[in-house]
Amino acid sequence: MGTLGPVVADASPKLPGITAQDLLAKVQTAKVDGLSGTVRSDADLGLPAIPGMAPGTQQLTDLLSGEHTARVAYAGPDKARVSIIYNQAERVWTTDGTSAWAYDSSKREAVKLTVPEHKTAKPEKAVPSYDPQAVAKQFLDAIDPTTKVDVSGTEKVAGRDAYKLRLVPKSDRTTVGSVTLAIDSKTWVPLDVTVMPRTGNDPALELGFSSVSFDVPAASTFTFTPPKGVKVTDKKVPSTAGPKRVAPKQTEPKQIEPKQIEPKKPGAPTDDKPTVIGEGWDSVAMIRGAQTSGLTGNGMLAQLLAKAPTVQGTWGKGKVVTSKMVSALITDDGRVFVGLVTPDTLQAAAAKAPR
Repeated sequence: MGTLGPVVADASPKLPGITAQDLLAKVQTAKVDGLSGTVRSDADLGLPAIPGMAPGTQQLTDLLSGEHTARVAYAGPDKARVSIIYNQAERVWTTDGTSAWAYDSSKREAVKLTVPEHKTAKPEKAVPSYDPQAVAKQFLDAIDPTTKVDVSGTEKVAGRDAYKLRLVPKSDRTTVGSVTLAIDSKTWVPLDVTVMPRTGNDPALELGFSSVSFDVPAASTFTFTPPKGVKVTDKKVPSTAGPKRVAPKQTEPKQIEPKQIEPKKPGAPTDDKPTVIGEGWDSVAMIRGAQTSGLTGNGMLAQLLAKAPTVQGTWGKGKVVTSKMVSALITDDGRVFVGLVTPDTLQAAAAKAPR
């Protein structure tokens, strides 16, 4: 896998020293009014896209394989636009806070999502995240007392000076070896994310800006007018609750050590939201019901399952699909457990999961 972004001769700019805890506090509280730029991603997680992946993967389902380049723009919490060029075609996802569009030029189709008046369109829901800040947050949220956090140096990213914040899980249940975040030295926004597997020398994921501006994009950036002849489908965004969690945990933004909160009592799992089992790097997402129905028609997944080993336990019986980063357990009763964890961890999660 190649290195993302332009290679700059001065790869290690001189910056004032900073502790890992101070840098972590700054990046966790970083906020900018807007930004725009070009993001490049290069991923090799080893599996086809499976929905519902747990911390570190929830934002990555569109980035699971190959190289991608996207033009991105963000302005505040409710305005975002992503445009991806592929095979001489374009995919656009954009939201202006009241409506969201998804457009595919190769299919000549567009979907318009209308948001109820009491709600606002959320970019993380309507727009696939090619935002290094959002992806970095997924890994920062996985920090727990067993995570080693240090400042491993400095580098140039998209022409800007950045610190390198390195997260190393000590858990032997995760397939993540380390995550390195390139943190802008002026805005404290993550500019690049590099994920290394526990085994091997090649990154499993690199996502970063090759160019970036922190000027607030114009409001017109987030509007969309479908080209002539494009089929438009109107949909209304339903009111939905967040995913169910088992033993949830949050971190204080100014501490490396997380603050434990009282866990909510897990309710019965819903058919349209994943249930997250476990904490931090060891967390596993369980999806079931309507969410798994689309998997049965996935030809690539069917081929994988045909060759996958069969396992069973107190949770039932199923098949395990593994790669250097992602593991998935597909049970005979229609549930899918998936995460950046070992197969044994998946089975342990399945044994704890509500039916």
